[in-house]
Amino acid sequence: MRRVTSVTGPVAALALLAAVSGCGLTSGSPMVDDVKPGSVGKGQPLKGADLTVTSKEFTEQLVLGAIMGIAFQAAGAEVLDRTGIQGSIGSREAVKNGDADAGYEYTGTAWITYLGNSDPIADPQKQWEAVREADAKNGLTWLPPSKLNNTYALAMNQANYKKYGTKTLSEVAALAKKDPKAVTLCVESEFANRADGLPGMEKAYGMKLPSGNITQMDTGIIYTQVRKGSCTYGEVFTTDGRIKSMNLAVMADDKKFFPNYNVAPQINTKALKKYPAIAEVLAPITKRLDNDVAQELNAKVDVDGEDPHAVALDWMKKEGFVKEG
Repeated sequence: MRRVTSVTGPVAALALLAAVSGCGLTSGSPMVDDVKPGSVGKGQPLKGADLTVTSKEFTEQLVLGAIMGIAFQAAGAEVLDRTGIQGSIGSREAVKNGDADAGYEYTGTAWITYLGNSDPIADPQKQWEAVREADAKNGLTWLPPSKLNNTYALAMNQANYKKYGTKTLSEVAALAKKDPKAVTLCVESEFANRADGLPGMEKAYGMKLPSGNITQMDTGIIYTQVRKGSCTYGEVFTTDGRIKSMNLAVMADDKKFFPNYNVAPQINTKALKKYPAIAEVLAPITKRLDNDVAQELNAKVDVDGEDPHAVALDWMKKEGFVKEG
């Protein structure tokens, strides 16, 4: 799962929170990248600051955590790396309780999973504003969001795209009515059962697929099965690097059913008050992040086998955000 832990419901969430607080966050190592300011961090406004960055454990989060840490180093801070925390709630709690100072988080995850809302907000800016307002009382400050939106989608290979020609989920629904055998799905078990997954999507688009048309499998297998054409459509995440590397066609969510999962910096409010320059350091980097950038960086890790931190550092240099030290 890209954005949320598989644990659901308030009781399960509380149990996981207890586990997180019980074990503590004692791991972490200093980031020692030899970088200096490029277009960010000029004048080293974070000189003398000790900052801890965190992230979840999947590829995109590891890259984003490294990007944030590298930016802070260029701005003069000493940075402790606590990226790669398992599950969503662990990294969130680290920032909330001060074990970490900052991390990139997803607006939809905060709104639905952390803040307990059932209905997402269709407008991405309003979704961020609602999260920012609600989390202010939790000691968390959300800085302006990026265009990077790691949400659900359905995708197909080019052969099936040429055969059926669907471009939107409404067209997939129409195809399912016209030719029920044509629409077969490969999905994760979680997506198959989540209200913001397959059941909700079917309801929103007026489609009802026979159970025999739906195969549940692990995330990585979905991509290979879609590429081979074993299923017409597969559940994907919109920033996954395999979409680009496998040349998959992504169906547009034309009714805006799936929640917005825009990435934005989530900062411990006390840390931001102590080091307000954090906001100006991160602003241009966050503004540059979008789905194309995410797909490119994620593919370097998931397809080419590169190290997430090295991928982040190369991108920061290429974009001119930082320079060699």
